[in-house]
Amino acid sequence: MDGSATAYGPLAQAVGLIKLMRPKQWIKNAFVLAPLAFSGSFRNLDAVTHAFEAMVLFCIASSATYIVNDMHDIDHDRRHPTKSRTRPLASGLISVRSATLLLLCLYALLICGWFIAPKVVLVIAAYVALNLAYTFVLKHQPVVDIFTIAIGFVLRVYAGAMALDVPVSSWMFITTLCLALYLAAVKRRQELSQNGSESRGVLKKYSVALIDRYAEMSATGALLFYSMFVMSSRPELVITVPLVLFGLFRYWFVVEALDGGESPTDALLADWPLLLTVVLWVGLCGWVLWPAGG
Repeated sequence: MDGSATAYGPLAQAVGLIKLMRPKQWIKNAFVLAPLAFSGSFRNLDAVTHAFEAMVLFCIASSATYIVNDMHDIDHDRRHPTKSRTRPLASGLISVRSATLLLLCLYALLICGWFIAPKVVLVIAAYVALNLAYTFVLKHQPVVDIFTIAIGFVLRVYAGAMALDVPVSSWMFITTLCLALYLAAVKRRQELSQNGSESRGVLKKYSVALIDRYAEMSATGALLFYSMFVMSSRPELVITVPLVLFGLFRYWFVVEALDGGESPTDALLADWPLLLTVVLWVGLCGWVLWPAGG
């Protein structure tokens, strides 16, 4: 199967290498920019540059973790009804050798990133280590698997703070954790309800009802802690709370009624009311936090 990649032309393999990095998932790395927005530093060109450098480095790191995961799961993915066709390694579009070379290039870029943003790369190193542990061990442990995914988002926010050398509110950390737990729980719920427990070993330890309770608890926590963060640190942002509440409601509607949510990125990009809500929230935050007289 590894040699079947030679059956595809150079253009197809180039597309496969890009697909292997899952660029559509880079939208998750926008969490790196949260400290830039809430610290009010987005009018400072140096701060914006540092924040986007951190986000690019996180995109590289997240792509590397996806490649490691796909290489580890290649045999399982080949037996999966969907992944056997959509994953470049499992489908034979990309060889393991090509994936390994791409992985080494991405790691080399991260090492080069040390000379640009050493504090950020230290956080990224923790993220890479966490995801290696997830790929080989932690994703098979119930509850731990969901928290591991969520901690990855917290590390993104922390990397953004390190890039700007600014403190991050404890409220922001706990809000990010709860929101990420909500998204991770919904992902597991949809995997279980759509594909059954055979699609992922850890799903045999869950039930839809149990994961629903996890998701509801996490969504409630995200809303509560975001509201407390706004009222304690940025009271002018209280007008964004209804948008957050609507977004949580809409996302659950997409999950329950439209059968989405297995991929939060796909759910966001496919549902225009949800996407519009996020755009409005970003725009409103920028407008409210823009310095007076600027």
